Amino acid sequence: MVFFLVAFSYLVRILTLLLVVYALLSWFPGARDSWLGRALEEFLEPLLKPLRRLPLQIAGLDFTIIAAIFILQMIERLLPILLF
Repeated sequence: MVFFLVAFSYLVRILTLLLVVYALLSWFPGARDSWLGRALEEFLEPLLKPLRRLPLQIAGLDFTIIAAIFILQMIERLLPILLF
């Protein structure tokens, strides 16, 4: 059980890092059209798609990635409490 929690924790850290990189790519023109941008979009959009339905775009800023990171962090912190 502990191995599962540690593995899940590493998975959340990796996903968080990938989400941050994906968000940073939007600051550079054409970066989302690069091989890295397309690969991250292919991998992360299924995670972000349900959150895009929520009204998380405020004043031209999209907070979907921040919400996804927050949800991942909450699941990571609540999972050990729920399992033990």
